[in-house]
Amino acid sequence: MKIEDIYTIYQQQPSVQTDSRKLREGDLFFTLKGPNFNGNDFARQALDTGAAYVVADEKLSFTDDRIIMVNDALETLQQLAKHHREQFKIPFIAITGSNGKTTTKELLHEVLSSTFKTYTTSGNLNNHIGVPLTILKIKPDAEMAVIEMGANHLGEIAGYCTYAQPSHGLITNIGKAHLEGFGSEENVKKGKGELFDYLKATDGTAFVNTDDKAVTDLSKGLKNILYYGSEGEKSTGFILKKDPFIGVKINETHFEIQTNLVGVYNLPNVLAAVCIGRYFKVPDEKIKVAIENYSPSNSRSQLIKKDTNTIILDAYNANPGSMKAAIENFASMKGDKKILFLGDMKELGDDSEKEHADIISLIDQYKWYAVVLVGNNFNEINHRYINCDNAGQAGDWLKNAGIENGQILIKGSRSMQMEKVLE
Repeated sequence: MKIEDIYTIYQQQPSVQTDSRKLREGDLFFTLKGPNFNGNDFARQALDTGAAYVVADEKLSFTDDRIIMVNDALETLQQLAKHHREQFKIPFIAITGSNGKTTTKELLHEVLSSTFKTYTTSGNLNNHIGVPLTILKIKPDAEMAVIEMGANHLGEIAGYCTYAQPSHGLITNIGKAHLEGFGSEENVKKGKGELFDYLKATDGTAFVNTDDKAVTDLSKGLKNILYYGSEGEKSTGFILKKDPFIGVKINETHFEIQTNLVGVYNLPNVLAAVCIGRYFKVPDEKIKVAIENYSPSNSRSQLIKKDTNTIILDAYNANPGSMKAAIENFASMKGDKKILFLGDMKELGDDSEKEHADIISLIDQYKWYAVVLVGNNFNEINHRYINCDNAGQAGDWLKNAGIENGQILIKGSRSMQMEKVLE
């Protein structure tokens, strides 16, 4: 079946699902495959649950008029997203980078939504499945779209651009994330730079973080650039206060924003949202209100009060750059009973031992009440701190320690599930 014909069906049933456990009546179910599952095995279940159609790419043990056979269900999903994208003549803003993608995306969505009907990536659906699903959730009333793009290999961002077709984009920063997949920090730069490569080829517009030299280097050759940052002639703003939440002063009109974000490392995320909001003529007062009303969730720099303790829960993800920034920020905050709970940083490949050793060296530079290191990568390195195999054990230590009036930072890669320290 041609993609145009599938799109006609999609227009009648504009709800797409790839997980049979989340299927709702009327959905189009795409039978995607993974290392431990095959969506084709759930085709009958999907129809029995109420799926309007099933898009399958293997011969099934039964026949049904509601089955659409294709060569590759994932490729068809992406082609359908591309066809849907081509129906819009609105700004599509792509966001990638090593750190801060989701926070920047959330802040920008708040700012743009104050003035425009804006659709954006839900949660962290930023991969080869999440990006097309995000596009397919955009409704005809859209005036803006913000698409988050994650990647751990060369060529991924370029692939997303073929069907997201961004008109605008930004790279938050370049750091040592997903080194196992990219192979080197230089390849991280190339991989993230694929977004700017696409914008160069299509005369798109880039928003460039002048505080990150690697990003500014990648922007060379772009015709349409808007700059943001905290230093130099093109600076957008700077930190006014930082304990516990950051306050930001914006240049030119000199208005102030009191955020609900912990950590000076969030400054570029705020400035990006301000820069893009202003570019699209969102009034400063609306920008201010939108950012001040945003509170992080899902273990992203959340400030939590539990009994007498103050906790920064930043356990959604971690790489050397974000871990270093979080530790340094925490060290600069007020408090005389600071405790670190740090989980392993994953996907660092051959650099893993060195990067974990560097973090331990950084910890050594400060005075802490206690430091709890969680996971094999940290604990295979010789150090003088508390060892735990997993977050559950670390949580047991916290319960037994009877900490009162403490300041606690919890950070680690997603697979470490460091939020369990608080359970």
